[in-house]
Amino acid sequence: MPVLVLLRHGQSQWNLENRFTGWVDVDLTAEGEAQARKGGELIKAAGLDIDEAFTSVQTRAIRTCNLALDAASQSFVPVTKDWRLNERHYGGLTGLNKAETAEKHGEEQVTIWRRSYDVPPPELAPGGEYDFASDRRYKGASLPSTESLATTLVRVLPYWEEAIAPKLKAGENILVAAHGNSLRAIVKHLFAVPDDQIVKVEIPTGNPLAIELDADLKPVGARYLDEARAEKLPAVG
Repeated sequence: MPVLVLLRHGQSQWNLENRFTGWVDVDLTAEGEAQARKGGELIKAAGLDIDEAFTSVQTRAIRTCNLALDAASQSFVPVTKDWRLNERHYGGLTGLNKAETAEKHGEEQVTIWRRSYDVPPPELAPGGEYDFASDRRYKGASLPSTESLATTLVRVLPYWEEAIAPKLKAGENILVAAHGNSLRAIVKHLFAVPDDQIVKVEIPTGNPLAIELDADLKPVGARYLDEARAEKLPAVG
């Protein structure tokens, strides 16, 4: 029975500064590094042998993956990086302080942009500081200018089916170290979470979510390895 481990990256500098990060390549804080190592220690304590890991092309997720594998004494595990596991693109909100944005546009509007399933923020204007068109990580890719959780799921799921699901079906234990919204997309798919409920699903930073899957990749068991920081999980079965 394969096990899928989902690990949200540790605290980043812009998490600390309360800014909309999205696709901006912000590094981990010292606290974020500690959270990543703790995640790896929990994987080791649970006796989980990881066969392969997947992450985004964003530094905070890559470093979380590497730090966790190192702490789990599994640094040798192959790691595959792909932009389709990136965080949700926050469009024109990118780089803005969340509290200041709420003061400008109103708490209700910002909540809609942040938490609704299918309402994206305003588009990011081309040519600005956070235009990723010239970033070589995305060469040849059709890039969004903003994303809702719904459109994030649209890009995550094909990669899931193409790259990750076949490994699990072959019986491998897989670690996906990524971001709150790209991981939320995977959880929505696996647990068939309704559109109006998935926005309420929180994935804590640095706390591995271990999901046992059957041959059809349906969850038969799920638990956070740090039970003291566990969030409510969707129903299994």
